Formats: sequence, structure tokens, C-alpha cells
Amino acid sequence: MKRRKDEGSFFTKYFRSFKHGVDGIVYSIEKEINIIVIMLLTIIALVVSFLLNISQTELCLVVISMGAMMAAELINCAIEAAVDLVTLETNELAKISKDCAGAATMILVFVNMFILGIIFVPKIIELF
Repeated sequence: MKRRKDEGSFFTKYFRSFKHGVDGIVYSIEKEINIIVIMLLTIIALVVSFLLNISQTELCLVVISMGAMMAAELINCAIEAAVDLVTLETNELAKISKDCAGAATMILVFVNMFILGIIFVPKIIELF
């Protein structure tokens, strides 16, 4: 059985795949408050990065860590939607699935705070 995603030229398949990714970002911005918070924090982190004149390596770490956190939140959103597709009733396994996905995002938030702290705190201390 041929799936729709397998139909068309290379460029048609690539464009369709890209569009699905954009649709996911648009959905998450419209429905998930955490993505908006992460996007705002990413903008703030990037502005602070440029104001503090961090190195290219440090900037790469900031971008990677913020991107990873955003990706984890999108995966969390996808897992929650998939679980809700199966059942909206209270179910222990559904709760575990959603809680573990949320925990993955939370761990990346703490890792991100650690990375940003290592990069920004010494630069801020140098200002005083």
C-alpha cells in the first residue's frame, strides 16, 4: 500500500514534509502556551547573548540548548495529542506517557538554565 507521503517527486515530498513541520509549529503557537514562553525566552537569550558579546562557541551552545528545549516541547505536544487520540478518559498509562514527556522537557529546561548560567553569569559579573 502506497502512502500519500510517498507520492510525487522529490521536491513535492520535501515540500509536503516541510509544510507539515510548519503546520506543527503554527498549531503549537496557537494552542500551547509553553511554546510561546520558550520562544520568548529564546529571543531574550539571543538578545542577551549579543549584548554580552559572547563567543561564537557560546552562541552555538545557546542556540542548540534553546532549540533542543523547543523540540522537546513539540515532541511533548505530539505525545499528548497521540495519547488523547487513543483515550480522553483517565488512564494510568496515558498519565505516565504524558508525565514522562513533560519530564523530558523539564529536564531540558534545567540543563538549559545551567548552560545559560555558565555562559551569562561570568559575563554579567564582569560588567560590575
